[in-house]
Amino acid sequence: MQNLYQNILEAKKKNLKLLAILIDPEKVSIEQVEALSEQIKNSPATHIFVGGSTYNGTHLDELISIIKTLTQLPILIFPGHPSQISSSADGILFLSLLSGRNPKYLIEQHINSVDMLAKSNLEIIPTGYLLIDGGTETAVQRISQTKPIEQTNIELAYKTAKAGEFLGKNLIYLEAGSGANQHVSLEMIRFVSENIRIPLIVGGGIRSMKTIQEVYNAGADLVVIGTAFEKDNNFFNL
Repeated sequence: MQNLYQNILEAKKKNLKLLAILIDPEKVSIEQVEALSEQIKNSPATHIFVGGSTYNGTHLDELISIIKTLTQLPILIFPGHPSQISSSADGILFLSLLSGRNPKYLIEQHINSVDMLAKSNLEIIPTGYLLIDGGTETAVQRISQTKPIEQTNIELAYKTAKAGEFLGKNLIYLEAGSGANQHVSLEMIRFVSENIRIPLIVGGGIRSMKTIQEVYNAGADLVVIGTAFEKDNNFFNL
């Protein structure tokens, strides 16, 4: 499956909103994959993201292969570490943690992943990743040792996102973090969306269909659901 980014661009032009289910392989076993895939098929998901901040297991390739076979949805790696790269997926969000100043997550991990990516057929999508304060310390914050942007500092979020666009990023991802107490504010989403030209992804702390729609209305092109779906497999039936 190719042209993943082009498809996202086309959806943005047509104002078609996208939805990704984030699967943390640390929390999903091979035995659970079939039932999970069935639930995803019955959801409005358009994409599947796979990855986590702390995963270092060995079943990633098998897990992705099974999900791909059962759902037929495009699968993108959402990597927390180069060891999470899998050629079984369709693409990878090549994340740069632009909100932090830790060189490990700005460029070092990317250098360490070059050999694996060069040998793969993954579609590589350069993505500016901004961690926004979700009201609690998240795994991303703890692992990356970086401070999130405060919800009230909309100007900094905008300038960081715009700098990412100027650097050539194809996507901007505003992330409150897995299990966040609050999602990225609608005001921040709206201002960033109105002032960048590339597609905007928003995730973290989104726990209802009503909130998904509000985030869409504020300007998100793709919303990511992870924890809420993990805790309630009937999330989309409510």
